[in-house]
Amino acid sequence: MNKRTILFVLGLSAAIVSLAQSLYVPLLPDLQRDLQTSLSLVNLTVTLFTVAMAVMQVVLGPVVDRNGRRKILIPGMIIYVLATVGCMFSFSIDMLLIFRVLQGIGAAAVPLVAATMIGDVFEGKERAESMATYQMILGISPAVGPLIGGLIGSVAGYTGAFGFAAASAVLIMIFAIFMLPETKPANSSGKGTRPGLKAFSRIFKSKTGRVVLISGFVLYDVFYTFIVFLPIILESQYGLGAAKIGLFSLALMAFNLAGSKLSGKLQAKIGSVKALFGAGSLVIVSLVIFIFAAQLSLVLLLVALMLTGFVSGLAMPAMPTLLSAEFVQERATAMGVYNFIRYLGMAAAPMIGSVLYPAGGTSLLIGITAVFVGVAVIATRRLLSSKEEQTV
Repeated sequence: MNKRTILFVLGLSAAIVSLAQSLYVPLLPDLQRDLQTSLSLVNLTVTLFTVAMAVMQVVLGPVVDRNGRRKILIPGMIIYVLATVGCMFSFSIDMLLIFRVLQGIGAAAVPLVAATMIGDVFEGKERAESMATYQMILGISPAVGPLIGGLIGSVAGYTGAFGFAAASAVLIMIFAIFMLPETKPANSSGKGTRPGLKAFSRIFKSKTGRVVLISGFVLYDVFYTFIVFLPIILESQYGLGAAKIGLFSLALMAFNLAGSKLSGKLQAKIGSVKALFGAGSLVIVSLVIFIFAAQLSLVLLLVALMLTGFVSGLAMPAMPTLLSAEFVQERATAMGVYNFIRYLGMAAAPMIGSVLYPAGGTSLLIGITAVFVGVAVIATRRLLSSKEEQTV
């Protein structure tokens, strides 16, 4: 099997199931009306999917290490498809909430197995470039999901959006069944595999593991801080409407995807640790620029926003690359822990921001965020120093 084909199928599989996070967000008001429920319960359908997906990362990681990749991927996709069909035909909010949890459980297997299999199949510079390409493909979902959902929903409602999600998942599942081999390394089976708590212990004791987990939490907190609070900043300071705000958000996403794609070449040239350290340092610079640019003009704000998206994209693929190289026997467990932590970063962004922004506006919100990144950069610098000492 061609390795590039495997990468494409894995990336597309993860992107398609990730659509469930954002595809029907524009249709939440319609869903609230049709199911005759409250806004809080409708929003809970989004939260429960994400929580289920995050928790299952940690649960499934050791299972994937022990039993293999395909044995978890295909059943996970089947559960996702069936649950999505259940969402499509839900006639009450209670029924929808149940199927959204099941949908998150099924979806959890896909990005976990995808990142693990990429680590299995590729090595060295190829692994860095492949992780960057995977990150770029995966990043397309949050960028286009609301747009696709809005277009389909305007014609067929939220049931049509779920129907599209189910049909596209069935299609990519067929490709996965016939085109993806089992990639579990031969030396990761039997007594060689560290079970359960031993695997988690090694990940948290490892300096690389700690740096990646800290950086993953912080960088995804940064990115989702902008996703959540950029509309508020643009509306309150410049009076922009929803359409123009959407263009600014699209610019953030587009430059993040561009940075993700170039991250592979950067890692191949200078190494993943140096790439993470350098890109993280640039994130701090971009955040400081954004604080001043946001007060001066809309054009400068846009430039700073694009810079932040780009340098964040440079940093993000380096983290799973480092985990794949460091943990062979516990690769899926490490990926599961990493995914769980970065999901926590996403969830923390609105909660932390809801305290900081009312207290001090853009300057306090982005300033404290820059401090968080500084902590991650210091940790990465220490890892880089230890790596350099080992080579002397």
